[in-house]
Amino acid sequence: MPAMHAMVFDGPGQPLHSRESDIPEPGPGQLLLEVKACGVCRTDLHVADGEIAAHYPVVPGHEIVGHVIALGPGVTGFALNDRVGVPWLGSACGRCPYCRAGRENLCDHPEFTGATRDGGYATHVVADAHFCFSLPARYSDIEAAPLLCAGLIGWRALRLAGQGRSIGLYGFGAAAHLLAQVAIAQGRQVYAFTRDGDTDEQAFARSLGCAWAGGSSEPTPVLLDAALIFAPVGALVPLALKAVKKGGRVVCAGIHMSDIPSFPYADLWEEREILSVANLTREDGETFFSAIESMPLRIVTETFALADANLALERLRAGSIAGAAVILPDPYGTSPI
Repeated sequence: MPAMHAMVFDGPGQPLHSRESDIPEPGPGQLLLEVKACGVCRTDLHVADGEIAAHYPVVPGHEIVGHVIALGPGVTGFALNDRVGVPWLGSACGRCPYCRAGRENLCDHPEFTGATRDGGYATHVVADAHFCFSLPARYSDIEAAPLLCAGLIGWRALRLAGQGRSIGLYGFGAAAHLLAQVAIAQGRQVYAFTRDGDTDEQAFARSLGCAWAGGSSEPTPVLLDAALIFAPVGALVPLALKAVKKGGRVVCAGIHMSDIPSFPYADLWEEREILSVANLTREDGETFFSAIESMPLRIVTETFALADANLALERLRAGSIAGAAVILPDPYGTSPI
């Protein structure tokens, strides 16, 4: 009988271990997917470290590309063999005031893929069809995986940044390397801030078309209309506030961040704003995938076998992955040399 293979967190601070189980059946409104690729996100590290709410044991992974192999009762809009993407927001209640207002990203009773329900570090996954997306054909499974969170959350952050032409990106990893290209395609100028001294990452940013790249403690060459922070470092917020012009916005795009240190009120004055990004809406996904369908994004990835998921997380934690890490279920996965 065919089996499902997965990598599982039993609790905070514990490494992933392998698990074999029966392939699950999709329930009402659900899809059963054969996983083709799953991106590795910094949120997976927060699940590993117990820094965000999760239900253990849990299979992490919320940047999932898969093919539909079974449909639960009542599913519409998808068919067998369709390629779909599964994002972080796995379901919403549909009843709370936020859901009724089209703000399901703030749902009072949400489920999160790879945290409160099993995710994509596996050969198979069950997903709520209402929160799955069709994916642009121009991107391969490996390329599409990082779009499901790094791309989507970056897109929401960019939309919250407003229409400013000069955008600063703090932390140039999976999300920023995608978002930089989208913003440049929109006619904006992008300024990349990396760890101080990380000349390789700065060269990578410039190769993607950024107008400038430097360390996060360096002054920006121009005042910014908005700064988007992807690194989970609260100390970047006061630095970003100093870099934005009057009326500028600092958007904190991570689900978890270290404490923000105190700063003078003068740095916030003149109608500067600090705001956070929480999850995503279906409308974010629909507009994002529509926008990039004709946009030739260069998506930089490094692939890992499912059995090497711990290594992928270690590399991500160390900041030694350019672009995005992607896990491929065995036997299709490839380990780094």
